[in-house]
Amino acid sequence: MAKTRHWERHRTLRMGWLRAAVLGANDGIVSTASLLLGVEAADASQGSVLIAGLAGLVAGAMSMAAGEYVSVHSQADTEAADLEKERRELETDNESEHNELTAIYIGRGLDAHLARQVADQLMKHDALGAHARDELGITPAQRARPIQAALASAASFAAGAALPLAVAALVGEAHGIALIAGVSLVSLAVLGGVAARAGGARIATGALRVTFWGALAMAITAAVGHFVGTAV
Repeated sequence: MAKTRHWERHRTLRMGWLRAAVLGANDGIVSTASLLLGVEAADASQGSVLIAGLAGLVAGAMSMAAGEYVSVHSQADTEAADLEKERRELETDNESEHNELTAIYIGRGLDAHLARQVADQLMKHDALGAHARDELGITPAQRARPIQAALASAASFAAGAALPLAVAALVGEAHGIALIAGVSLVSLAVLGGVAARAGGARIATGALRVTFWGALAMAITAAVGHFVGTAV
């Protein structure tokens, strides 16, 4: 009887794009909403508020993309250097690398004979892949992808920033601060809950954590805008 293959989907496969997307959207909402509230609190005109918000959206998206690309590319460079080092060591001192892999499996609970057999089989199949995974902790699912991370961060930041900016464009100046803050906080709560759900954490905890820091950032920025506007 043929056995049906057991398929599993693990949350760790989402870590790369999920981290970049959540970070970008969160920053987009918080920074743009805070900027709008700060300018609004300084008694600026609605046109000035919208210009500031649009500039913040574009600048923030580009900054997120550049920062994420540089950061993740550094990780990719480190991974490539480590893999090249392992490749050279396998070519020049294969026996020591074999012993090193065997020792890793012994440390994980296998007896010496079985650990040697496992190392034999894995190194015959893909020696570099075995050392990358079990010695360096580098797996295909978690490899650094700079371009993907940069695009995800820029797109998610722009999407997050568009929410408070759209509210500012649609409402009048009289209720601008309350509505921008309200919509932004609700959006942050939803984002935190969705991110927590996707990552397997408690939804309420994720929502509260993101909302708290967002509210704090908006309150401080609005206060600064108010006092600066009053002084000027």
